[in-house]
Amino acid sequence: MVLIEEVTPDDWRLMRDIRLAALREAPSVFGSTYADEAEFTQARWRARITDRAATYLAYLADLTEPAGIGGVHVEDDGRAELVSMWVRPAARGRSVGEALVEAAAGWARAHDHDALYLWVTGSNDPARRLYERCGFTPTGESQPLPSNPAITEIRMRRDV
Repeated sequence: MVLIEEVTPDDWRLMRDIRLAALREAPSVFGSTYADEAEFTQARWRARITDRAATYLAYLADLTEPAGIGGVHVEDDGRAELVSMWVRPAARGRSVGEALVEAAAGWARAHDHDALYLWVTGSNDPARRLYERCGFTPTGESQPLPSNPAITEIRMRRDV
């Protein structure tokens, strides 16, 4: 069973640690880099916890650290965007990703959004399959990955 908890300002260290682990483990799938985010101050990490966003940590009974992280925030264009999704390798295939997506979708729905969007690198087949299982479909939009413009991201959408 996957337990999902929303990050509070007091949890900023947990959020930082798992986010940095994600950036180390999968550097080619995020729009940021470990080097950039490792320099963030406590204030910068806490600033990610706002009323325009939510970050969730997933837990499994047999792991002593969070099994995954996922967030949702409102983009400048008003869309709810799924961000920072990552599941520890030891927790993959155990419904952690699905639980994080559902938490983000629930937040979007509770904040009067009719859809949830995300960007995923075109080469990240496991993530794309997860998102498709969770009801996302490609929008036809693409863009260069901010941290590595040689990699293309595709946008996906699902109703909430």
